[in-house]
Amino acid sequence: MTASRLTAVILALGLLPSLALAHPGHETPGFVAGLLHPLTGLDHLLAILAVGGWAAATRRAGGWRVPASFATGMLAGALLGLAGLRLPAAELLIALSLLVFGSLMMLRRTLALVPACALAGGLALFHGYAHGAELPASADTVAWLSGMVTATVLLHLAGAALALASRRHPLGLRLAGAAVAAAGGGLLLGL
Repeated sequence: MTASRLTAVILALGLLPSLALAHPGHETPGFVAGLLHPLTGLDHLLAILAVGGWAAATRRAGGWRVPASFATGMLAGALLGLAGLRLPAAELLIALSLLVFGSLMMLRRTLALVPACALAGGLALFHGYAHGAELPASADTVAWLSGMVTATVLLHLAGAALALASRRHPLGLRLAGAAVAAAGGGLLLGL
């Protein structure tokens, strides 16, 4: 083994403890915790993916504004949660968002751009609120929020990529939308 490869292996092994500490719950919440947070709740994950998929499936000019409105709404909601403001029926509206976004994706329903952005941003407010209300006081708020928004944008892109990849098989996108809507319906029944 060459000296450069041995150095690389030693450095990689030295990073293992820091990777273990990157797991949520072991560090002061910062960027990585914010990045992982939207992935830890199936309701948030499905809604974000569905918005990206729905926006891409409608193939409208300026469709990127719909997921951008969702990400902005998430950030605004998180700030409301951090400020200690209470949004009534947040869990109900989070569950409803899955039903709505899943149905829109399943039906490939196109809304005018302004109502689509208002719907995405308005429902995202409740997703963000839930995240912000859960943030520990010890968190690096700016880093955590940056991570949350980054994850949201990346998940929107993943949803859009899945929708674009399913162009030749639109039934797959419809079934994915139906699954998201069913998850929302299940959550609504459980509330």
